[in-house]
Amino acid sequence: MPTDSVGHARQTARRKAGFEQKQARARNEKGLLMVFTGPGKGKTTAALGMALRAVGHGMRVGVVQFIKSGQDSAERAALSRFETVDFQIIGDGFTWLTQNREQDMATAERAWAEAERMIGDPRYALIILDELNLVLHYGYLNSSRVLAVFAARRAALHITVTGRKAPAALIELADLVSEIHAVKHPYREQGIRAQPGVEF
Repeated sequence: MPTDSVGHARQTARRKAGFEQKQARARNEKGLLMVFTGPGKGKTTAALGMALRAVGHGMRVGVVQFIKSGQDSAERAALSRFETVDFQIIGDGFTWLTQNREQDMATAERAWAEAERMIGDPRYALIILDELNLVLHYGYLNSSRVLAVFAARRAALHITVTGRKAPAALIELADLVSEIHAVKHPYREQGIRAQPGVEF
């Protein structure tokens, strides 16, 4: 990094020129398939931040939470205050709590039916399918069937999928993939329990 004014000016000028070239090439618009995956914390948080942004633009947002149960969802409490947000939690809790594959598969089917309804409804501009990656990884839903629906969606519809262990085929189909890695976590390093406003 240059410390003198002349070197700094040259470097920032190069960065500005590169940015302007990329911006000039980016002329297309389309509905994006976005995936937030990886073992780190923040995948759902990132997706729900997009929901808030979309609401700010007057867009209708649909959220379907797979796996997670409906107890005390602060995200749903907040986002459901907006008339343009449809927030559905269709899960029985973490799979190590249910320990019942048939039940988990049936619940996943119910959640996917709601997701398909939203995908087929032209009022929605953004649909968030939270923890769907894990559902596909565990084989609770047929991945080929889900990806076919994504591929055939309306041209302007944005879909965001979250969860660890995103399938390779979904990553290949997606327009944007962010992998979040855990560098430090207070639960693991310091034994600090999950806290309201941070983890839930």
